[in-house]
This record gives sequence, C-alpha cells and structure tokens, in this order.
Amino acid sequence: MFRLHLASACVRRSVYSGPGNRDLVLDQLKVCFSEDQVFEVVGRNKAKLAVNHVGCAVGMLWQFQKEKPQLLRTVGAVKSHPQFLTLRVLAENKISLMDDCLLVDMLYDVLRLNVEPHDSLVQQLVSEASVRLDSFPLSSLSKFAICLNDQQLQLSPLMGRITDILSRKLSTINDARILTVLMISVSPMVSPRLRDRLLDRADHLLDSMDPVKYNNPRRVVQFLRNVRFGRRPLLEKCNRILLQSVARMDAENLSIITGLYQSLQFNNCEFRLAAKQRLTELIDSSTDPAAFTKLFVALCPMASTEIREWLESTALLLADEFNPQQALILAEGLEEIQCRNLNLINKIASIIQKNLRVYKSMEVARITQALFLLHYQNPELFNKLRSILISFLQDSLYPSEVTMLTRVLATLPSPRLEAGVVARLDAVLPQCNLSDLNTLAQAVGKCARHDASYRHSSPSQYVRLLQGLGRCGHERLDTADRLDVLLDELRYASGEWFEETLLEHTMATLQRMTAQVSWSSVPDLAHLLTKTNHLCAPLLDRIAAVTLKDIDKIHPSATYATLLPFAVLNYDSPTADELFDVCIEHLKPHIRSFDPHMLVLLAYALVVADCFPEEVFREIFNVDFLAKLDAHLETMPDLLNMRIRLRLMEVNRAVCLECPEHQVPWFHARYCQQLQKKGSFSSSLVQKQIHKILAEVLGGADRARASVLTPYFYTVDFECVLDRYNRPVAYSEPNTLQITDGGGKVQWRAEPTETVMNELPPGAQRVAVDFLDSKAFCKNSRHMKGETGMRKRHLEIMGYRVVQIPHYEWNSMELSTQDAWVGYLKKKIFTEVSSS
Repeated sequence: MFRLHLASACVRRSVYSGPGNRDLVLDQLKVCFSEDQVFEVVGRNKAKLAVNHVGCAVGMLWQFQKEKPQLLRTVGAVKSHPQFLTLRVLAENKISLMDDCLLVDMLYDVLRLNVEPHDSLVQQLVSEASVRLDSFPLSSLSKFAICLNDQQLQLSPLMGRITDILSRKLSTINDARILTVLMISVSPMVSPRLRDRLLDRADHLLDSMDPVKYNNPRRVVQFLRNVRFGRRPLLEKCNRILLQSVARMDAENLSIITGLYQSLQFNNCEFRLAAKQRLTELIDSSTDPAAFTKLFVALCPMASTEIREWLESTALLLADEFNPQQALILAEGLEEIQCRNLNLINKIASIIQKNLRVYKSMEVARITQALFLLHYQNPELFNKLRSILISFLQDSLYPSEVTMLTRVLATLPSPRLEAGVVARLDAVLPQCNLSDLNTLAQAVGKCARHDASYRHSSPSQYVRLLQGLGRCGHERLDTADRLDVLLDELRYASGEWFEETLLEHTMATLQRMTAQVSWSSVPDLAHLLTKTNHLCAPLLDRIAAVTLKDIDKIHPSATYATLLPFAVLNYDSPTADELFDVCIEHLKPHIRSFDPHMLVLLAYALVVADCFPEEVFREIFNVDFLAKLDAHLETMPDLLNMRIRLRLMEVNRAVCLECPEHQVPWFHARYCQQLQKKGSFSSSLVQKQIHKILAEVLGGADRARASVLTPYFYTVDFECVLDRYNRPVAYSEPNTLQITDGGGKVQWRAEPTETVMNELPPGAQRVAVDFLDSKAFCKNSRHMKGETGMRKRHLEIMGYRVVQIPHYEWNSMELSTQDAWVGYLKKKIFTEVSSS
C-alpha cells in the first residue's frame, strides 16, 4: 500500500509533454525500494533530472526513512551522500519551476532529512514560499506552518501572515487535520477572538470526523494547552474520542496526552485507567531503548510498586544504550516519581555528563532541575552545569528563557549572580510578564540570602534588582487593560515577594477591571483569590453576581473553583446562601459525570462552608464510588493522591459530626492513626510560652494538657477541664484515645493500666485552647478562614468550649508582660467560657 501511495505521489508531480510520451526517469524512480537505488538513478541521470524528478527523489528518500523504526533510521548517511548534495543543488536551481505543492513538500522533506535551517536551499525555499503564500492551498499552508515551527519561527511575520489567512479562510476549512495542524502552529499568535472561532470550528469538525483519527483531538487538546484555555465541553469531547482509541495508541502518544491533560488540570479518571492498562500491555513489546524510554515516562508515575521496580531495573540494564535525549527524558521521569535508586540515577547522570555539549539551553535547565530535585550529589557536574547555564543566559534574548535559566541557577549550591547575569536580567526586565517577574524575584532573593557579599555591598546588586523587579511589576499592573491577560500572567504568581510587593496593587487593578468579569473568567478569578488568601469583598460580590446571572453558561465542574474562595475565606456575602444553592442545583444532574477526586474536593469546599447537600454525600459515601476513587488515585501523582485522601477523611469527619442523620460511618480511624504515626509534632516557642502561663493561670501543670488528640482525630493545642463552679480540675493521668470496633464509635479512655475517665464530673466542661497563627486568617485582614471556623464547630459538637487565641492579640504591644498574658488567659478561659 505504501509503494502504491509513493508511486502515485510521484506521478502527480510529473509533467508530461504529451499522452504518448513516457517519463523514463520517473519510471525508474517509481520502482526503487531503497535509498541506494534512488541515489543510483539520480547518479545515472543527472543531466536529465527535471524539477518533478528532484521532488520525487527527495520525497522518496524521506518516505523510506519515515517507514523505518526510529532506531534504524539512517538520516545522517542520506544527508552526507554525494547524490543528495546533487539533489540539493538541482532543487535550489529549479525553485522557480516548482508548483506551490512541490515547493512546500520539498521544504518539508529536506527539513525532515536534517538539512539545517540556515542552509541556502532552505532559505531560498522559505523566501519563495513567502512570495506565494496567499496562493497556497490550505493543505500546503498547514505544511508550511509546520516548517516554520521546525525553524523556530513561531513568532515571525510569516507566521503572522499565515494567522491572517487562517482567520479569513476559517469557514472554508472542512478537514480537521488541516485545521488542527494550523491551530498548533499559530497558537502563539492568536487573539482571544480568533481562539474562540478556531475552537468553535474544531468543535464542529470533530463531530463529523472519523474517531479512528485520534491525532486530531490530540492536537485540539495541545492547542488548548498552548493558549492556556480549558474549554471544558470541548476538552471532554476530545477525551471521549481519545478514549475510543486508547487500545491503538503507543506509549509516546499516551505520554503526550497525559502530559497535556496534566497541564490543563484535567485528570480524567477513565482515561488514566485506560492508559495505565494499555501501557501495561505494551511492556513486553517495548524492548529497544527508544520504545522503553517512552513507556517508562508514561507508565512509571501511575504504576504499582512492583511494576515501577521492574521498570527501574530494566532501565538500569538498558542504560548503556540510551542516547543523550533519552537520558534527559529518563532523568525527568525519575524526578517525577522521586526515585531513590541511586545506581540508576548515577548511571543516567553519567550519560548526561558525557554529552553535556549536545544539549540546548532549556535542556540543560531541565537536566539541572531534575538532578537537583533527585538530590544527586556530584559537585563537579553541578559546577559544569552552572558554567553552561551562565553562558547560555548571557547570550539569551528571550525573557522566558532568561527566567527559566535564572530560576534553575538559583537552585544550585551556593547560588550567586555574576555581573554578566545581572546585566542580562536588567536588559530583559521591561519585557517580562508578571509571572516571569515573580519567578525572577524568588531566584534573586534566594541568591541574596546565600551570597556573603549581600551583607557587605552597599547598595547591593540584589537590592537594585529587586527594586527593578518591583518597579516593572507595578508598571505592568498600571498598564494592564485586559482581565484575561492579567489572570493568565497571575496564574502561577505566588510567594513572599509577590505578597509583599504586588498583591495589594494586583487587587486594586482587578477591582479596576470589575466590569470585565464574565462567566468565562469567574473560575480563574476565584482561583486567584483562593490562592492568595486575599479577602476582597468587591471581587467576591462580582463573582457571585455574575455566577447567579449566568449559571447556565458555567460548566458544572467549574462550580468547585467558583465556590472555593467563599468557603476558604469564610465570606458570608448577602448572596452567599443563594450562590451555594444555585451552584448545587446546577451540578446535581451532573454529579456522576464528575471525576471522583473532583467530587471529593467539591464536597470538602461545601462542608467548610457548612453546606451539606444530601445528593453529593450520598454519591460519595457508597462502595462503588469509593472503589472507583481508589482505583483512580492509584494512577495519580503521590502528592495529589495524599491530598485527596486527606480531604476525603475531612469530609467523612464533617458528615459524621454535623449530619448524623445521613448515617455515614466513620471509616478513617486507621488512616488517622497512620497519619499520627508518620507525623512529627513539635510545639512552637509561642505554644510553649502559652503552656507555661496556662499552668500558672489554672493553678498547676496537672490542670492543663498540651497537644491533645480528640475524638475524630483533631489535635488541640491545650485542654483543661472546668467544674460546675468554673474551677480547674486536675488530671489524674494522661488520657489517650481508644477506638471501639462497633460502629466506628470514638470514646475517651485512659491507658489500659490507668484509671478510666469516661465521663466528666456533673456540670463540668472540657475547654480547648487553640493558638491561631497567621495561617488561620485571611492575608489582608483579621477575618478568620473557613477551615478554622469548621474546626471550632466540630470541637463544640464534641462537647468542647473553644477558646481561640489569635496571634495578633497574643503578640500585641498590650500583651508584652507576664501579668498581661496571665490576665488575658484568665479572661479568655474563665470569663468568656462561663458566659458562653
């Protein structure tokens, strides 16, 4: 079939002088079955080769390579063959005779055969194509766009012209492959309006597309990643098509798709489980280094311990056969799973060290980051990496590249910034977006803390850099005029520098853009407010108003991000109850379409807000859902896995305590006990101070206990018991928690050899004393966050009277003496408790 296709392609390229004439050279090319035969025909017929012969010969050379496995390709031998040089010279001389399709095909083929972009043939082909661009058929236009991407010309004026042609001819494109290829190519150039038009057209074409062709939906997902826009309905449509094709995918495609999903925060349960099964099936056939590398990076993060160990052992056996690129990919794969196989890490690092000269700037940055996070110990290698990174950084012209290289430099031991690096940073700062500025500020701050000269130079280069970063950040906020662009730049902005330098200005800028808040921007804006822990009532009110108005336009899965700041920041707006009710009604019909982990996160947001819709919890607390969740979590990264399991426990605890009528059993006792064993509890200096003063207030150390474990596994800072006359009761023995087997009930008991304290004396009450540090409050106010409020509710349900000691009161100027602290605690414990 391949030979027929190749022959027909050559025939289409031929030009006949008449119906009775035969093209003998073309006939000879059509029967070639190898590169050597093609070169032999070329050598015999140099003087006779017409433009169609040259195009056919070059096309055949690439097709012969394309049909070979990656490991068996001989592109280098083809490129260095004397007759290939002949073809290149002839092609360059006959460019003006090529038709549009042949011109683009020639450029595409020679780039695939590793002819350098600066070669005169490539340059002339691109130049001629730029003249003819408007006349290209759409198929050639998409192929030419790929060629520009291959030459790192994504932001060139030529790509801008292609974007304009695509915009004008979009409605005439009926081939999903042509459209999706063009979408990927022009993604850095598209405006929000064109982005939406492209996605609408792709959505339409996917409906009529053959589902076997999974590359088209994969490219749509890649476009969504490139433009950082998660249009959920289209993403789900692509996922449904991709799911039908998982059984035919190889490890490389599965790895690409799971990586794209992860970038879009789309951890689809069904796809990950299907991918895991397919990758497991591919184990026996992935024996060569190229196939194994792709399998390793795709399967290892979601594999069982047994399979992961086998993959690591096999990687060690194949290590000597890995090329530099495969070593880089494996290093990143090992870092992702936090591998502790020192022999394998050392072997991969040694391959990298031998081939440092072949890596590009961003690849060196990726290598450095991976080895650092793997805690690899090799000062000599890190010194080499540092020198290479500095060299690349000083030559770089791109803000994103400078940012990445600087961030990685700051992770190396004893980080410091040389004068050349500082000069380069000064030059690119005005071009940086807010995300880049934040990353650079964190890197500069880290270098400053570790550089001894920081304390002696006045003024320091670090101070000047940080001042410049702050100034550029404020200028960028002042000139910002589009909410979508601003939210995109702020997506990953966080940390001490951002909070101290830009957060207040950011909130003021966002309030200036309140009128731009629409249903499409609500989830991102809500996410930003949650991430920064910043209580901004005007923005939250705007989110609530837009959501209530356009709830039908908001995807059900976006209700989690929308409601989260109201729960976490404990913002009880005039419309908060209505907002929760409307969102819950909106998502109810779609509960079963939620990915299990997302439903758990949504449930957690609801319980923090003291909201308990029965439908949500009935769905979560059933055996089938929990089994599905467990299978899903096995395929997810360890940190996300642990986070979801913790949230499930907290939801289980909240439902047991606040909604006993739902009859949900408490099934997390063993999980909590394991957390207690793994955790390490240490008191802060403030807590030790409070404990000492509390003993004085209560009349003795035996009247207060620290770090007390309660039923349902809360840990309170301090506990005391007051009798009916509000007098402290001494503890006879230290109490511990006993879990009964029947019904998951939790009771207070002492150690088996000690006196049991099942009940308090009549009229007595337990008092929980909690010190609230800054994490318990919103960043910009003394407003208590939702999790702290939920904890207080739960302790009160368990019979405690809760005394909270905010950090801003305890550390205030008013409480700066021993007597003041004693008086404060007496008032809190005896006056406030007795009146409550």
